[in-house]
Amino acid sequence: MEVIHAWSAPRSLSTSLMYSFAQRDDTEVLDEPLYAAFLKATGAERPYRDELLSKMECDGEKVVKDIIYGPGNMKYRFCKHISKQRLLGLPSELMSKGKHFILIRNPLNILPSFEKVHRLSFFELGLGELVSIYSDLCQMGTPPAIVDADELQQDPEATLRGLCNDLDIPFQASMLKWKAGPIPEDGLWASWWYKTLHKSTGFSSPRKYPHTFPLKHYDLLEQCLPLYNNLRRHMKHKSSLLASTLTPPSLPVPENAQLLAWVGDEILPREMAKVSVFDSVVQGGDSVWEGLRIYKGKVFKLEEHLDRLFDSAKALAFNNVPTREEVKEAIFRTLITNGMFDNTHIRLSLTRGKKVTSGMSPAFNRYGCTLIVLAEWKPPVYDNDGGIVLVTATTRRNSPNSLDSKIHHNNLLNNILAKIESNNANVDDAIMLDKDGFVSETNATNIFMVKKGRVLTPRADYCLPGITRATVMELVVKENFILEERNISLSEFHTADEVWTTGTMGELSPVVKIDGRVIGEGKVGPVTRRLQTAYKKLTDDSGVPIPTYQEP
Repeated sequence: MEVIHAWSAPRSLSTSLMYSFAQRDDTEVLDEPLYAAFLKATGAERPYRDELLSKMECDGEKVVKDIIYGPGNMKYRFCKHISKQRLLGLPSELMSKGKHFILIRNPLNILPSFEKVHRLSFFELGLGELVSIYSDLCQMGTPPAIVDADELQQDPEATLRGLCNDLDIPFQASMLKWKAGPIPEDGLWASWWYKTLHKSTGFSSPRKYPHTFPLKHYDLLEQCLPLYNNLRRHMKHKSSLLASTLTPPSLPVPENAQLLAWVGDEILPREMAKVSVFDSVVQGGDSVWEGLRIYKGKVFKLEEHLDRLFDSAKALAFNNVPTREEVKEAIFRTLITNGMFDNTHIRLSLTRGKKVTSGMSPAFNRYGCTLIVLAEWKPPVYDNDGGIVLVTATTRRNSPNSLDSKIHHNNLLNNILAKIESNNANVDDAIMLDKDGFVSETNATNIFMVKKGRVLTPRADYCLPGITRATVMELVVKENFILEERNISLSEFHTADEVWTTGTMGELSPVVKIDGRVIGEGKVGPVTRRLQTAYKKLTDDSGVPIPTYQEP
């Protein structure tokens, strides 16, 4: 006989699932065989406590060895367990033998109905122990299947088929229906808990709309919901009201699946790193940001980027801004915690912060700013050896009359619209013109060109005066090229000898084609290559050291 262990919190349709398995012709079921041992060990009160202790085996070791794993007449034995009943000191074979799965249910649906027999508490819900059970089974090399009770109600057959497949047992259609009334295997507590179930003949359809949530349980919900969500992330089969039907994408750099990010005042795992729905970056893109690169244990141009971050925050009248040293400390802690000391890019964001209520007004921002440090393993994002291709967008760059690009803000819709055009054209990026038709920059970078030995770049009237742009302009002069900053028409770029773009994320990226016109000889030009070399030397030799970093 093979034992199937179903672990769940209370009020999670676990008894309905037990009834479902009881309909199989190859399965016998046990209803909470560890219940009496739990009550005896914990002293927990129940209306039926004395009767249960007198009629059920209270010795946990005997329950495991003689009842759960005792002899039987069927191929399978289904054991319904409530997670909190897994006591310390039970025989190890309880977890090491048999097939295990976990049944979860959203606490929003558990809490309103739980108080019928005994008082609510975090311990009684048992979600913490359910996470421990999952973790223990994973450490044993047998990660359990996870089933959501809401899915079971929504599509019983598909969910049961998926569960049977995970358990490597055949699905039986008989699992979908049962006769109304009790079954012999019911625990003696059935009269307290199973009245509604006894009227059913199968899994009931979910309510279209939920019960109003009792706010007296709000604190408990805050404790339990993250645990439910933690388990739900590990489900193979899941759906919800607005669930995506898309296949989960692969990451450009797989190692970033397990990164840690700074949000507010703490470091969090990737999937937990989130801001409040009341944060200004959500309410209106009200945030400023910087891109930083890490080279060989140093943060390149850190001070210059922080100058611009604080200037942008001041221009937008942010209040309660963290200090420069606090921002640096968050950057260093994030990098050190991740072990990221090279080939790393940081997206540093400072939002106006959380609001007391939704709305546009900064007067609602009374919590202080929210700092986000998102560090990723990220090589330069463009082909800096073979070159990139650009197209000119119809979307014009913002005018300082409307939104000054010198404020490095997160409201990037102007750039995103241009990027959509480049995506549609299947090229790398899009050139954006100003209101007079002169080239401003691309949707993501500043831009330079070479004509007859002279290096030209557009004035920073409409474009962002980038840190990398300023660095390259210094290198142009240092390398004894003539530098000219002026209005440049699109046709001048079409007929340039060389073109490149600059940005922290991509460094110096040669452009080999614009709007179908081949630039120069269609390959990296000599001026571009010389400046790339000078830029690499600068990144190797300068930057703010990361504390604790030691060269390999």
